[in-house]
Amino acid sequence: MQTAQVIELFAGRNPEGQPVVERIPVEINDQNECRLVRSPAFVKGLARGDLIRVNQQNGEFELRQRSGNLCIRVFSRGDIRALDDAITPELEKLGGQLDFENPRVLVYSIHVSCGFNAIETVLNAHLSTDSAWFYGNVYDPEDGVTPLNWWQAILAPE
Repeated sequence: MQTAQVIELFAGRNPEGQPVVERIPVEINDQNECRLVRSPAFVKGLARGDLIRVNQQNGEFELRQRSGNLCIRVFSRGDIRALDDAITPELEKLGGQLDFENPRVLVYSIHVSCGFNAIETVLNAHLSTDSAWFYGNVYDPEDGVTPLNWWQAILAPE
């Protein structure tokens, strides 16, 4: 049985060193594992559909199973509506979906099988000096540069 709920996950520390949490909608199964209903805007290493087990005391999590989705975050210093209008339809054509938006942030989920090149071509075509995009679950959360390579098994020919 799946139960819909919102959980808080540790997303890092603010400049004053205080912990920051993000509220994420999830479905909870009988084993008390949580499947993300959307990709997070700030929690690193996760995407829509991933299955996690959460430590309720500190908001940290253990990844149990990847969904195969990439989490893509787009940030803008100005109003993000123009980027939304340009990027969202193109990512939707690739099978992606907009999971979250506010005046400065867009968060998308898209299956890795769409291909990094296709995704990056869409994103890079629409960004300006006032905006940037990042993968939320492709690089090691600790160093931000080492590829996690979890997609290798998904994309490997059978």
